[in-house]
Amino acid sequence: MSRIIMHFDLDAFFASVEQLDNPEYRGKALIVGGVSDRGVVSTCSYEARKYGIRSGMSSYKARKLCPNGIFIRGSHSRYREVSRNVFSILERYGDAMEKMSIDEAYVEFKDCQKSPVEIAREIKAKVLEETGLTISVGISYNKFLAKLASDWNKPDGLKVITNKMVPHILYDLPISKVHGLGKKSVDKLNRIGIFYIRDLYKYDKSFFEQYMGKWGLEIYHRIRGIDKRKVEGHHERKSIGTERTFKTDLESMEDIRNIIHGFCDQLIEDINKKDVLIKTVSVKIKYYDFTNISRSNSFTNYTRNEDLIRQMVDEVLKEVKMDKKIRLAGLTFSNIIEGEEEQMSLF
Repeated sequence: MSRIIMHFDLDAFFASVEQLDNPEYRGKALIVGGVSDRGVVSTCSYEARKYGIRSGMSSYKARKLCPNGIFIRGSHSRYREVSRNVFSILERYGDAMEKMSIDEAYVEFKDCQKSPVEIAREIKAKVLEETGLTISVGISYNKFLAKLASDWNKPDGLKVITNKMVPHILYDLPISKVHGLGKKSVDKLNRIGIFYIRDLYKYDKSFFEQYMGKWGLEIYHRIRGIDKRKVEGHHERKSIGTERTFKTDLESMEDIRNIIHGFCDQLIEDINKKDVLIKTVSVKIKYYDFTNISRSNSFTNYTRNEDLIRQMVDEVLKEVKMDKKIRLAGLTFSNIIEGEEEQMSLF
C-alpha cells in the first residue's frame, strides 16, 4: 500500500474509562448517558451490549432490555482528559492526524520505517500502558476502508485491508457499514431488496445517482475501494441537527415539545461524543400549508452544559405558535467550536 491510513477507535470509551476508574463497575452491564427515561445512551460496556443495548438507544428502551444495568450520567471532563492523553500519543506517530470525535481519529503515514502492523501494535501498547485502555486499529489505503477495518474485530482489534482484498472482502457486509449511507437510505434500499454490499454491485452509476442523490457517485466508488478524502488536521463542523416529517400533521404543542426534547437529548449526546461546544439553538417548524418558520437564540458563551441547553430549547419553543397544524419539526445546534467550557450565563 503506497498510502497508509490508520483509523483508531477507543473501545466503548466512556464506559471503559468508568470501569477503569471504578473497579465496582468492572464486568457489569454499565450504561453511560441520560439516566432518565428521556435520555439517550451515549455508550455502554460490552457486558451491556449482550442485552442488545447500543449507542443512540433511548434510556427507556435500554432499561427495559437490562433492568439490572448500572445507569450513570458520566464525567465528560474526565473523558476529555483521557482523550487528550490518547491523542497526544497518536500525534507522536504519522504525518497527519484528523480527530473525528472524542474517541476516534485518522492518522496518515507517508514514509514508514517499520511495517504498518508493527506501528499499530506499538501504538496500541503505548495507549494501554499510559491510559489503561484498549484501542482498535484499522489499516488501509483510504479512510473508508481504514474505518471499516477498525470495527472488524473489536474490542482491542487490529485489521488490515489491502487493495488486493477489495472488493471481495466487502461483499458480505451489510450496507449499513458503508460510510455515507444513513439509516433512511439503508431502509430505503432494504425495501427494494438491497441488504448487502454485494447487492449494490448489480447496479450501474445511474442508479446510484438517481436513487441516492448527490452522494450516490461517492457510494458507488467507495464500495469499489475508491475514497480520495484527505486526512486533514482540522475538521470544522458548523452545525448539527435533526428533523422529522410526520405521517399525520400534529395539532398539540405538547407533542411538538416532546419531539423537540427527544431531538435535544440526541444532539447533546452527539456534541459530547464530538467533544465540542455550541452557542446557538434553532427550532425549525413547517406547517401543513408548507410555510416555514425558524426561531433561534444564543448563549453569551459557548457551552455543552446539558441543563442550560435544555432551558434554551424551552425558551426558543415559547416563540413557536401553534395556530396551524405542523407537518415537520427540527432542532439544530450551531456556532460550534472545540474547546473548554467557561462559566455560563443563559442569555
